[in-house]
Amino acid sequence: MSKIYNKLVRDNIPQIMLQNGAEPVIRILNDEEYFQELNKKLTEEVAEYLESYEIVEIADIIEVLRAILELKGISYDDFEDIRKEKVRTKGAFKNKIYLEKEK
Repeated sequence: MSKIYNKLVRDNIPQIMLQNGAEPVIRILNDEEYFQELNKKLTEEVAEYLESYEIVEIADIIEVLRAILELKGISYDDFEDIRKEKVRTKGAFKNKIYLEKEK
């Protein structure tokens, strides 16, 4: 297992470390710290995706986004409604449109 110290980790990581003979030292973050660490984790997961283009990294990104939504008191269904409204008003990215400039 790679070194994962001084950062937010998934809930089962301490137990996995114990099973592997390690003795993790953990603390529970307050909401402000948690929000800051989720944003760091989001940046980390996006960087990992951009390095590998692996779908598993997108799953990690989505998990972090779900945690941010939960912390902000927004259900995933409500978020989907927000996303769908944005698609309705501004469109999606299906047509592969690349805006070069304005005349």
